[in-house]
Amino acid sequence: MDELLTLIISALYLILPAYVANMSPVIFGKLKLPGGISINKKIFGANKTWRGLYGGFLTALLTLFIQYLLYENGILVSYSLLNYADISLLLFALLFGIGAITGDLIESFFKRRLKIAPGRPWIPFDQIDFILGAYLLLLPAYIMPWQVLLTLLIITPVLHLLTNILAYLVGLKKVWW
Repeated sequence: MDELLTLIISALYLILPAYVANMSPVIFGKLKLPGGISINKKIFGANKTWRGLYGGFLTALLTLFIQYLLYENGILVSYSLLNYADISLLLFALLFGIGAITGDLIESFFKRRLKIAPGRPWIPFDQIDFILGAYLLLLPAYIMPWQVLLTLLIITPVLHLLTNILAYLVGLKKVWW
């Protein structure tokens, strides 16, 4: 049981920059930061903006920087890319942030082709698109252990559902999904 819990926590800590990047378009949109122009309405839909793309990078960079500070100060030395001496925060921010957003863009492309309306659920792809995008972009620089990837593909949809239900119950979302 301890090994499973360690695996889950380690996997979440490792992918945290992609999780934060995936949430950033909504946050940056609420803050009305510049760049709210659609990347391509016809291909991805109106909700995929340049602001979301740069927001993914910036929030992944901030998350990695915080993880770096925690690592350097001996506070958290959990399983993370920061265990590697030659880390480039900018490179990994690009891979995590742009990877997460690109995964979401690709999912939106297919969702539009299938005529699924924006905001409508497409389970499980809505929940794992950003994980797969970050994973694929990370591959040239870091090969994530299969146990970590499998753990993330299993727990991310569960966490997604639970956080959406909580956001719905407290009035932050209009729908529970």
